[in-house]
Amino acid sequence: MATSNLSHQTARPFPTACVSSRPPSAAVNLRRHLPPPPKPRKLTLKTNNRSKWAIQLSLVEQSPPKSTFNMQQLVGFLYDDLTHLFDDQGIDQTAYDERVFFRDPITKHDTLSGYLFNIALLKNLFRPQFQLHWVKPTGPYEITTRWTMVMKLVLLPWKPELIFTGTSVMGINPENGKFCSHVDFWDSIEKNEYFSFEGLLDVIKQLRIYKTPELESPKYQILKRTENYEVRQYNPFIVVETNGDKLSGSTGFNDVAGYIFGKNSTTEKIPMTTPVFTETNDADLSKVSIQIVLPLDKETESLPNPNQETVRLRKVEGGIAAVMKFSGKPTEDTVREKEKTLRANIIKDGLKPQSGCLLARYNDPGRTWTFIMVCYKTCLNVSVDF
Repeated sequence: MATSNLSHQTARPFPTACVSSRPPSAAVNLRRHLPPPPKPRKLTLKTNNRSKWAIQLSLVEQSPPKSTFNMQQLVGFLYDDLTHLFDDQGIDQTAYDERVFFRDPITKHDTLSGYLFNIALLKNLFRPQFQLHWVKPTGPYEITTRWTMVMKLVLLPWKPELIFTGTSVMGINPENGKFCSHVDFWDSIEKNEYFSFEGLLDVIKQLRIYKTPELESPKYQILKRTENYEVRQYNPFIVVETNGDKLSGSTGFNDVAGYIFGKNSTTEKIPMTTPVFTETNDADLSKVSIQIVLPLDKETESLPNPNQETVRLRKVEGGIAAVMKFSGKPTEDTVREKEKTLRANIIKDGLKPQSGCLLARYNDPGRTWTFIMVCYKTCLNVSVDF
């Protein structure tokens, strides 16, 4: 895993053009509830180069109907209610219109029963884990959420893991304060309009057999998954490390492996973990250390001291990292090329990487190839608002 620090950069969620209680494709005309509008004008809005919405802004230039809801109360409601999206309690159905419109890149429904059916289908087939990152008002009748959803398709023997991150735009009916639309935008694709073959391909690609050793690894949460990389929030972990020679090299591995195999002050044998890290913190990628992660239940004070002076223990405080996965033999040229590609992609998306990188190698004894990912670590304790 290659790691370089990203400085704080706030990226806006996809802008939206929801001026009524439903998206234009919901085929709902709220003008029957309002006085005759002025002559409508047509406007095309672009959302981060992802989609164009042609909408009638006839409601913009007139006074909205009297609201029957409190926006901040609805924000608080979603913070609580969406945590139950896939558990036994479920969402509060009374908060949604009977004709709630739902759309993501490959699914759409226009009734509450269809909306609930889609939730139940995902729950039964994929055992989803839903993480809500934030909820905020983004329009007079609109609330946007950012989320991560990790799902395992239990019907397939290898139980592939599918990861989606994105935003949901929740439209509010101004007359009753209920949610009447829910439109999802995935970070991993450009074409988010229904029906998106790009979205279907993204699902199919994630069904591949991808296996790493069933060993303990550093814990992290995926904040954003794009087509080219992931942004992760890592928890703190401890490594045993020594000096290496190059990112793709293995010099020093026997020394750090010897520590966990009992070459330490108490001859304690420590369980094996994954991955093996090679790290550099300079722009030239020349000053390298090689590391093995220690079990997550260990504390630095409780670990035995290394026997060798060149071997040391260090706590990694964690933080935000951009990660790119790839496979194959990790030659130095390949690793440096991947480092350049990842750096270019995250800079293009407005993130600011710090110098250095970290390479993580996942060697599966049951397979003939090696899985590798490259990460760029950000400044610690930085909140990144995508």
